[in-house]
Amino acid sequence: MKILKAGSRPQKKASSDYFHGNVFQDAIIEAPEPARVRAIKVSFEPKARTAWHTHPLGQTLFVISGVGLVGLRNEPPQIINVGDTVWIPPDEEHWHGASEDTSMEHIAIQEALDGKVANWLEQVSDVDYAI
Repeated sequence: MKILKAGSRPQKKASSDYFHGNVFQDAIIEAPEPARVRAIKVSFEPKARTAWHTHPLGQTLFVISGVGLVGLRNEPPQIINVGDTVWIPPDEEHWHGASEDTSMEHIAIQEALDGKVANWLEQVSDVDYAI
């Protein structure tokens, strides 16, 4: 057993290569092999969002504060609220982030396949972000 004490791991600002706007990440768990689970708390300021991406084994999002958006290719984004759970199947191109005027935090849970949890694509345009 390993206990990771609160505050023992620093919060980090998410890379602008994969995120737009101010986004902060707090690691929850990156389980050692043979386990594959990865979980992170992600905090988005208003209008902040991920780039388009996929996950080889899918992803679960659980909204813990604020109002967010999640978008799929060629579909308008959908609003997500506190307590909502979103399942994104493997290899589905999507993005997620905060709404235009409200911050949002979610827990993102995914599994690694050969050490990789995401395949990053291009940034989300303002047109794709708009509801």
